[in-house]
Amino acid sequence: MKMISLSIPEDIMMSVKIPKKRWQIELKKELAIQLYREGLISFANAHRLAEMSKTDFHYLLGEREISRQYDIEDYEKDLENLAKWKADK
Repeated sequence: MKMISLSIPEDIMMSVKIPKKRWQIELKKELAIQLYREGLISFANAHRLAEMSKTDFHYLLGEREISRQYDIEDYEKDLENLAKWKADK
């Protein structure tokens, strides 16, 4: 998988109140949250970018009071998956 790097001036990062060893993971979380909030990335890609489980990312969104993006297509897909799950039982 190809990766993209982002250059951030160190003096800016030094002013951020995040321990240096947590910069990468915290910035990925913040980027994922903001892209998801703006509707620029799906939930699946957001939780992958944040390197968090679906459940943990849901909790993080809740803590930040960020609404979940859930439209008719998502609802219909959930209904299909539920029907398949019930059929398998």
